[in-house]
Amino acid sequence: MTATQTLIQARPESRKLGGRDRRPVGQRAIRVIRRLPVWILVAVLLVIVLYPQLWVVLGSFKSQTEFLSNPTWALPEGWDLSNYVQAFTRGNVAVNYRNSLLVTIPSVALILFLGVAAGYALEIMVWRGRNATLLLILGGIMVPGQMILVPLFTTYFRIGITDTLWPMIITYTVMGIPLTTFLMAAYFRTVPREIFEAATVDGCGPLRAFFLLGLPLMRNAILTVALVQFFSVWNDLLIALTFTTSPSLATIQVGLLSLNDEYGSTQYGPLFAAISINIVVLGIIFVFLNKKIMAGLAAGSLKG
Repeated sequence: MTATQTLIQARPESRKLGGRDRRPVGQRAIRVIRRLPVWILVAVLLVIVLYPQLWVVLGSFKSQTEFLSNPTWALPEGWDLSNYVQAFTRGNVAVNYRNSLLVTIPSVALILFLGVAAGYALEIMVWRGRNATLLLILGGIMVPGQMILVPLFTTYFRIGITDTLWPMIITYTVMGIPLTTFLMAAYFRTVPREIFEAATVDGCGPLRAFFLLGLPLMRNAILTVALVQFFSVWNDLLIALTFTTSPSLATIQVGLLSLNDEYGSTQYGPLFAAISINIVVLGIIFVFLNKKIMAGLAAGSLKG
């Protein structure tokens, strides 16, 4: 092929490319104008969500005098870390974090194992009475937790486990199983039943199919439910406050209430420092696992 032929063949492509570059300019402008209200709305919502957190983090560097004399929107006069030191020493935040982890991790693990197994049994396995059992489990969602705290505390006191973390672990597990079972049954409903039927034909039993097929297929869904339950247990105050019998057993949410002096006045600097530690850690977890959460939510919205 000669250079002339190459140039002739290239000209239409260049015109097409040039025309393609010129025409979308107006279309892009129209598209930007159409999307501008959405972007403005997202920006406003982002400011509404992030401003209180930024205000708390900046407030963690203020002294008590700054809180009482300066305007609430004023920036800190210095970047002193004494509030964080006081939160870890006087506020005992390190012990509270340890207790929160010791309560949250076992509770979420039990909720996931029992909830995923129940969802698998109710949706994949065929047996008489499974629909009635699912309705009975879902009935637990309609029972307010505040109604059962006093009877539970009496029961735990008679058993003799009130001076441990077990009352909180048991309560969180029982209250988290109904919702987890409902969600996992919905997720299992999106999986084609032919997969498990083929495994049965190949000689795979229900228990083996659960571990080899059910758990891997539900990986994103399990992670999504795990994060929902983790934030629910971690941020709970009512149950932790009810079953906390001593400061050494207090979780992080209960520990925040202890940042007061003997006269009941609130020490805002250490309090904001403890809250900042809490929201920053949870924010980092959410940012790193955001894609997994979206994938799990999308998996539950589709019918397989």
